[in-house]
Amino acid sequence: MLLLLSEYLSQHISGFAVFQYLSFRGILGVLTALAISLLVGPFMIRKLNYYQIGQAVRDDGPKSHLSKSGTPTMGGALILVAIFTSTLLWSDLRNPYVWTVLVVTAIFGAVGWVDDYRKVIERNPRGLPARWKYFWQSVAGLGAAIFLYMTADSPVNTELFFPFFKNISWQMGAFSIVLTYFVIVGSSNAVNLTDGLDGLAILPTVMVGAALGLIAYLTGNVKFAEYLHIPYVAGAGELIVICGSLAGAGLGFLWFNTYPAQVFMGDVGALALGATLGTVAVITRHEIVFFIMGGIFVLETVSVILQVASFKLTGRRIFRMAPIHHHFELKGWPEPRVIVRFWIITVMLVLFGLATLKLR
Repeated sequence: MLLLLSEYLSQHISGFAVFQYLSFRGILGVLTALAISLLVGPFMIRKLNYYQIGQAVRDDGPKSHLSKSGTPTMGGALILVAIFTSTLLWSDLRNPYVWTVLVVTAIFGAVGWVDDYRKVIERNPRGLPARWKYFWQSVAGLGAAIFLYMTADSPVNTELFFPFFKNISWQMGAFSIVLTYFVIVGSSNAVNLTDGLDGLAILPTVMVGAALGLIAYLTGNVKFAEYLHIPYVAGAGELIVICGSLAGAGLGFLWFNTYPAQVFMGDVGALALGATLGTVAVITRHEIVFFIMGGIFVLETVSVILQVASFKLTGRRIFRMAPIHHHFELKGWPEPRVIVRFWIITVMLVLFGLATLKLR
């Protein structure tokens, strides 16, 4: 929105040309979303408390969580408002990738909002039935996958690239629809599974999102892409604004979500943010690097899959409780220790993922 205004004003005042730089608008995206989160956060928490929109805690989990019952939830709506506002202000709204990510984020956020609303407001412990949740997630994920495939204007847009190798890729063709679907829906649910402790999911989301923003910037620049031997995707650089907005909004939310949390993200935030990361990873053709950087999300998801499979096949549990962060809690780790150690692991994985850009 403001980019178009700056383009007009730069014809008369040269200083406005600075807004044409992606890196500058990416920074503005971070700062704008951060400011919105910090300023609106206290008001939101007061309103959630006033309307008694509090988290229900399972009594079969760690006993330390019982004290969290009633903590305001659905705070992820604040993150989404900050992301959308900042993105609409600073991004190039003529870019189809921007709208693709925003639409996916909005639909997954709506699915999460309905689930949270039914659990918290209507006091329905089931929330949105799983079949309907996955149905609408699938509609959004498949819709985005088909759209990206139909609008692909280069063979690069349907290739799977492998890190550490310069010239090795797989031209997937129509199969790229399947991969895109699983990346978007899978990452959405993976972040949701990780969101079980104060701040556990949001900071890894911020770190991975910031790294994807850098990757989007490099992927969208033909010179950097050629130098690093990574795929060049025209227009992908604009996603740095969305990723920057995600990072800023997430950091602002962490101010209130850090241990002990004043507010929880809820499905409205977790499902939407996971889908956002997955969509950006697909557009930039860095799905495998995304799996590396989001290793904590992968670990949490795999722990649930193994736990369910083991119990159904053998009647035994592999972990004391899944997702795996609860396993460590039940082993006696204090909650802050679990959180910070998972953060540290994410830092290492993100750095490793970024290193693959050069190690080719």
